[in-house]
Amino acid sequence: MNQETTDTKQPERVPIMQRIIDNPFLLLFIGVVVPTVFYVVWGIMELVTIPLAN
Repeated sequence: MNQETTDTKQPERVPIMQRIIDNPFLLLFIGVVVPTVFYVVWGIMELVTIPLAN
């Protein structure tokens, strides 16, 4: 048996996308925050483009 591979074996790093997809609460947070920010920015853009009343 090879002693070096059993003693110095380091744990594999989990890729960042796999960690995000494996976390349901993070997915829920992203699913709520991204549309909210999008619609708030969209609303602000709409308010800015309304012409001023005379």
